[in-house]
Amino acid sequence: MTRLYAILAAVVVVLFVGGIWALTAWPREDDRFAMCRNSAVAGGGALGGPFELVNAKGETVTDAEVITEPSLVYFGYTFCPDVCPLDTARNAEAVDVLADRGMSVTPVFISVDPKRDTPEVVGNFAEALHEKMIGLTGSPEQVAAASKAYRTYYKAHDDEGDDYYLVDHSTFTYLVLPDVGYVDFFRRDMSPEAMADAVGCFVDRM
Repeated sequence: MTRLYAILAAVVVVLFVGGIWALTAWPREDDRFAMCRNSAVAGGGALGGPFELVNAKGETVTDAEVITEPSLVYFGYTFCPDVCPLDTARNAEAVDVLADRGMSVTPVFISVDPKRDTPEVVGNFAEALHEKMIGLTGSPEQVAAASKAYRTYYKAHDDEGDDYYLVDHSTFTYLVLPDVGYVDFFRRDMSPEAMADAVGCFVDRM
């Protein structure tokens, strides 16, 4: 009898632990994108949100006016010697891969160097990379607010009189969906094809 109780107790423990795992690890039915997510935000909490920036025409625009379809949002600066051109070119290539698959996605570039990156400068930078890319800049306050919403980091090494200073910054690309908001982020070591696969999963479930 004692052995039977021990077996029953073990079964109960297994079922209990299995139930806990199922509740925490299995995709929630109310999250239609659960199976698509490959990243978790450190510290939890919301990421992304409203912003107000300036486009290439010098017009003040909001996130609702910019994010009108699935968008790949990247924070960088046009004077960046290597990282930004590579990352934004990768994003542009992923957009083309998705277009070949019948999915329309917009690449968005937000400058974290408002001192040098005027609307004209970010416009030329974006146009050179992809015909659909939207370049955005703004006042230092506007840029700081957008960066804070997406928890990005940037710090300019702006010595007095030095026009060739560099800007340290984070290098994630954020996938943002209209009427949904931020859903995932991608690291810079992800290939255009892998990014297209990941983005496509979300687009298919919109």
